[in-house]
Amino acid sequence: MSTLRMTSDLRRQLILGAAKRCFSRHGFAGTTTRSVAAAAAISEALLFKHFPSKAALYAEILAEECEADPELAQLLGQSPSTTALVHLVKSMVCHFLQISAGPDQEDAQRLRLMLTSHLDDGEFARLLYAKVERLLGPMFGASLESAVAAGDAVRVGRDPLNLFWFIHHTALMAALTRLPAVPCLSYGNAPDLERQLCEFLLRGIGLNEAAIHSHLDRELTLTPTAPVAAESA
Repeated sequence: MSTLRMTSDLRRQLILGAAKRCFSRHGFAGTTTRSVAAAAAISEALLFKHFPSKAALYAEILAEECEADPELAQLLGQSPSTTALVHLVKSMVCHFLQISAGPDQEDAQRLRLMLTSHLDDGEFARLLYAKVERLLGPMFGASLESAVAAGDAVRVGRDPLNLFWFIHHTALMAALTRLPAVPCLSYGNAPDLERQLCEFLLRGIGLNEAAIHSHLDRELTLTPTAPVAAESA
């Protein structure tokens, strides 16, 4: 049984390696499951035993990249606290604003793919949301609970995970408005957009003003944060 499991895991990694090469050369739209199977020297039927669709393949690659991000590992290694909570929120905001303002076309294409998935069958978005929730949801919930216990926040609503998604979707939408060469919305070209957005979100999840300014000021004086989630999701 153990040997069979190792063989299956190895096959899965070989498929992912072939898929990475195909996606990097041809993009998501230009890659097919048939071309990935050919690159992995397997049948398309065998590929589908491991990954039910092209979207599942791509979502798994993004999740692996995210898990390998040293910034994410550092964040998840922290004890749940108000500091960790503010760091997570600031990192998510920074991640999306960097995508919309930066030169990395691959990240921008991922963001567009996430948007079109919502307008299509939603498969890619559902898969990526599930992976992001698994990675970051527990840390967010535990840190929010710690902030409430410390008197830095009040409870908002009955489901803390919804607050996580409100943060994610607000930052995502802010990035989408700035994605075209001519932005759909300039936000008044605010030089402190990152701070404004972080303050808005932190208030929305229940943090008090003293905690926001104490922790956020510290965060914003640090070196700019690397992206936390490969989801661009």
